[in-house]
Amino acid sequence: MQQEILCEVNNCQYWANGNKCSAEKIYVVSNKGKEASTSEETDCKTFKPEN
Repeated sequence: MQQEILCEVNNCQYWANGNKCSAEKIYVVSNKGKEASTSEETDCKTFKPEN
């Protein structure tokens, strides 16, 4: 299943033109345990800074 994942963090190694994420997989975790109530309570573990 192809999905369009958008990302505005343009210093990430997976950032592509049009604010698209080119990572093969996306790993998102909650910083409040196993559940989150808002997007602010989550973090993208896929992020890798550009070299």
